[in-house]
Amino acid sequence: MNTITSENIHLFNQNLRYEEPAEIISFALGLAKNPLVTTSFGPYSAVLLHAVTNQKKDIKVVWCDTGYNTDETYEHAKYLMETLHLNIEIFAPKYTTAFLNHTIGRPDIENPKHAVFSEKVKLEPFTRALNKYKPDVWFTNIRAGQTKHRDSLDILSLDEDGILKVSPFYYFTDAQLKSYLSLHKLPAEFNYFDPVKALENRECGIHLRN
Repeated sequence: MNTITSENIHLFNQNLRYEEPAEIISFALGLAKNPLVTTSFGPYSAVLLHAVTNQKKDIKVVWCDTGYNTDETYEHAKYLMETLHLNIEIFAPKYTTAFLNHTIGRPDIENPKHAVFSEKVKLEPFTRALNKYKPDVWFTNIRAGQTKHRDSLDILSLDEDGILKVSPFYYFTDAQLKSYLSLHKLPAEFNYFDPVKALENRECGIHLRN
């Protein structure tokens, strides 16, 4: 089995740069003892969920539901859970949305307590998920061009805890993702809001673990 380290990861990324996502997923699953895929049920979430579960149907799926998603996102999540038969666990904040609104304020980046808000609704639940499942390979749908931090990553990157983060669609454009959805008759859902990011080009936090 190949071992990926901070010293040789660049070479692996070079070799995978022109591989199809299915080949990247197969390669990563071959390295994994305890793989995990995370989802936000954002606009193109169906792409990664379909591609990964097509190769490993029982892979653990984690959704950190902030409690601030739109009705359309919840409907989208329900549809994909049922259609793809996801082996999913939902991690929610320890506090209700009403309590957070009252004590911290609404999810606005101008809110001076936004960092505290982000910790409670996204980072703490995500850390709880990692502590429970202790994955060695983490599949994610991040792509180049989304944020400055994500531009510094690649198909493969190593988390601060040594988790191999795998982004099979890292170099895909929106048009390519739409083509994938069309080919496999999967839905997209664009009425989506991440209260931690608040702005489209702002990092959500969980990917700053490098």
